[in-house]
Amino acid sequence: MAELESLEFGKSDFILLDEVTMEQFMENLKLRFEKGRIYTFIGEVVVSVNPYQHMDIYGKDSIEAYRGRELYENPPHLFSVSDAAYKAMKRRAKDTCIVISGESGAGKTEASKYIMQYIAAITNPALREEVESVKHVLLKSTCVLEAFGNAKTNRNDNSSRFGKYMDINFNFNGDPTGGHINNYLLEKSRVVQQQPGERNFHSFYQLLRGGSDDVLKSLHLDNDPALYTYTRQGATSNNDRSSHKAVLHALQVIGFTEEEIHSIYETLAAILLLGNLEFVCDGESVSLSEPLALTEISALTQTDPECVRTSLLYRTVATGGGDVIQKEHSQQDACFGRDAFAKALYERLFAWIVGRINSVIEVKNYNPVLHGKNTVIGVLDIYGFEIFDNNSFEQFCINYCNEKLQHLFIELILQQEQEEYEREGIVWEHVDYVDNQIIVDLVEQPHKGIISVLDEACLTVGNVTDTVLLQSLDQKLSQHPHYTPKGKDLNPNYNLLFQDFKRLMFSSCNGVLRQMWPDGQTSITEVTKRPQTAATLFKNSIVALVQKLACKEPYYVRCIKPNELKSPVLFDDARCRHQVAYLGLLENVMVRRAGFAYRQPYERFLQRYKMTCEYTWPNHLMPTDQEAVRAIVSQHGFDADVDYGRSKLFVRSPRSLFSLEQERNQLIPILVLFLQKVWRGALARMRCRRMRAIYCIMRCYKRYKVKAHFWEVERRFANVRNMADYGRSVQWPEPPAALCRFHRNTVNLYKRWWARQMVKNIPPSDMLEVRAKVAAYSALSGERKDWGVRRAWERDYLSNTCSSFVQVSKELRNKDDFSRVLFSGFCRKINRFNKSTDRALLITDKCVYKLEPKKQFKVLKRTPLQTVTGLSVTSGADQLVALHCSSQDDVLLCLQRGLLSPNQDRVGELVGSLVDQFTRRHLQKGRQTHEQIFSHFSCEEEETFIHEQRLQQSTSRRHITEPDRGRQPAAEGSPKCGSGAK
Repeated sequence: MAELESLEFGKSDFILLDEVTMEQFMENLKLRFEKGRIYTFIGEVVVSVNPYQHMDIYGKDSIEAYRGRELYENPPHLFSVSDAAYKAMKRRAKDTCIVISGESGAGKTEASKYIMQYIAAITNPALREEVESVKHVLLKSTCVLEAFGNAKTNRNDNSSRFGKYMDINFNFNGDPTGGHINNYLLEKSRVVQQQPGERNFHSFYQLLRGGSDDVLKSLHLDNDPALYTYTRQGATSNNDRSSHKAVLHALQVIGFTEEEIHSIYETLAAILLLGNLEFVCDGESVSLSEPLALTEISALTQTDPECVRTSLLYRTVATGGGDVIQKEHSQQDACFGRDAFAKALYERLFAWIVGRINSVIEVKNYNPVLHGKNTVIGVLDIYGFEIFDNNSFEQFCINYCNEKLQHLFIELILQQEQEEYEREGIVWEHVDYVDNQIIVDLVEQPHKGIISVLDEACLTVGNVTDTVLLQSLDQKLSQHPHYTPKGKDLNPNYNLLFQDFKRLMFSSCNGVLRQMWPDGQTSITEVTKRPQTAATLFKNSIVALVQKLACKEPYYVRCIKPNELKSPVLFDDARCRHQVAYLGLLENVMVRRAGFAYRQPYERFLQRYKMTCEYTWPNHLMPTDQEAVRAIVSQHGFDADVDYGRSKLFVRSPRSLFSLEQERNQLIPILVLFLQKVWRGALARMRCRRMRAIYCIMRCYKRYKVKAHFWEVERRFANVRNMADYGRSVQWPEPPAALCRFHRNTVNLYKRWWARQMVKNIPPSDMLEVRAKVAAYSALSGERKDWGVRRAWERDYLSNTCSSFVQVSKELRNKDDFSRVLFSGFCRKINRFNKSTDRALLITDKCVYKLEPKKQFKVLKRTPLQTVTGLSVTSGADQLVALHCSSQDDVLLCLQRGLLSPNQDRVGELVGSLVDQFTRRHLQKGRQTHEQIFSHFSCEEEETFIHEQRLQQSTSRRHITEPDRGRQPAAEGSPKCGSGAK
């Protein structure tokens, strides 16, 4: 890594210093700050100096440069420690955490945001929508928590006034599946009072300066923060308006409903209006000077105005006998109650927002059996160490938290590391360090610590004053070397929010407010345990936090504040030296320099790097794992850079580990391909055996299904010859897929046989009419409602009605040598001028004749039948027919219905005769068999047609009923007939 940056930027790792002294440490830190290198390593710890300016080192290019790379492969950066924590979590399925510590204004909050940004950027390569949604909510939650939990202080424009620890859950693929946020000790006293030059929480100013006129009007607010007591001191910022829009958008993205968002801002407005309430004392009683403000507060909290007034002016007290009385406040108590109520409202609002975010981002429906191990990366961004001329109770708790985290750092980085060297039998020089355990004990030790003494003073019966506390502290801690008596304010440790306010909020019609105050349902006469003090609650939460961090693999970001003026160029040597000292950075360098950068149990080291040595891959034959590890180290030639403990290997230089990782990364693709090849071959062989078995089963099953089908057909049709309907009522069995084509052919064969049985008794003289009707049916079924199928077809109507025509017909037969008359009858000819004339029509198998009946059937026009290309009829009841010819004009005429039967339709007869003639010519046979006649009929049509034929014979009228409609088009080669011209 040293070669990656020029020496003009100093040493990128403090371990590489020529001499480990405070002077050289500070000189290197200042040089890198002045050269724009704000990050420096101490082994795996990143030291960050706040630049107080935007730096273009967090974009996509920087993310890609650090993605998947080893910790020492690139120059120091937040992304390097973020990637190291992510890889440890993903590779070893180990929970990790990144602890960010430092003074207020050192850049902890910005560091946590960049870490979240990096983790979001490198996860979810498949761009799955649900993972993107989780990442989006996690990032947006930071914006919301900053608005409601951060404030401008004299040291920091965006100071975290609460502690935040976020756990990010990952699935076995390394994609985020959810998270959880823990918040610690919101500085609620800031709601009612700020240090000179500081502001209240951002949320108040964002609402007042960024809210629209309609929103502010509905909340009974004006857009000037100076009009309100709680925000009067803080100056507005140009970012308040844009920040308000960003927070609104973030709330919507996270999943807050419009009603919930409105309830949040109603609560903020109620707090601001509470601050403007003033109490007037007339000597005997206390009253409110602004009744209108009271009405507005009750409207915003959706409570009864009289109940609000009573809660502010009176306190309900339960006597020992169970009676309930109201005790009127003094003016001072009323002001104190008002401020306590405002602080509690904001504190519970903040806690509700955090809980609401957790309900959205928490992992849902997680099952370790189905989803694999759920690993965690924790990010701790907590308030920094603060010392003021007048330190409040919150400053005491904040500084105790920092001492506790510093002790964790000392235990994990300094103390535990040296203890491990001794436990493993590693020879090295012990490094002395300053242990702050005595300070932690001074604060939290049971019965003797400051918090215990403070709690005892608060629980004392009677009037408890600061003097009582000081006396107790002096009595128990006067001999402690780190205790100096000083005044202490007791009030913040009391949990003195009057129960009246809790019951008031629980009675609200606003569901969100009711959720914030569940303890308001407790009756005033109900006996409850005395609640724990604020200090004890905070101590317990910090202890739980430290235990949670201790069970994870920690990574540290140590933030340093270069100056108090927020200048990007000023480096205050004394200020920075003080921070380096109490953060224990110099001792950290000494331990790292004297110790080893990496240590790992032999078994795990062997499991990770055994593929880099021919003697250990795939499995070694040596007596112990330690001997196998020695073989790996010897093959790579860095024996002088390692030491062997009782159960672990210790590697001094990161370069040795880096070379091992490089070789492993080169071998992994080869091994993966080899394993994939072997596994794919195994899968292919299993699949092949399975397919062979499947095909064998399929063949046997198909044979069985085929035979079963044959047996079933044989059983059902065994006696059809003796049935009256020749088996037409027998249901065919459903064939298997392999026999579908065979089944169709079998059914057609059966139909032909059945048709032959049904029509073989029809006399040959009737077959011409049957064929003609079949041909007409194929052409006209579904096109014309009536086409003469129900009557007998005489075809040659002129010979039957006009004796003079018989002689004409004989002459034409001799002259044109036609075999038979297809159709003859009277008609009316229609010319182009829409004039009609009586004519006679004669159609033979050779020609079509147009005759003049009034002149002894003189031939007016002879058209060879072979020139007729088509025939068109209408779909109505008329008898209009158009003959289309290829050599001359089409013939348009209207057939006459007959004198005896005026409703007689002869169109079907004409069409059937012509279609039958052309079909027979196409088949090039002189006659058709019975099977050919019915080959294109459906089963139902054949049965109906033959039944009508028999019925006609039995009644001696030869009527054939109309078959069902829906027939297929006529066979190819027949004239095209239909409802309209061709």
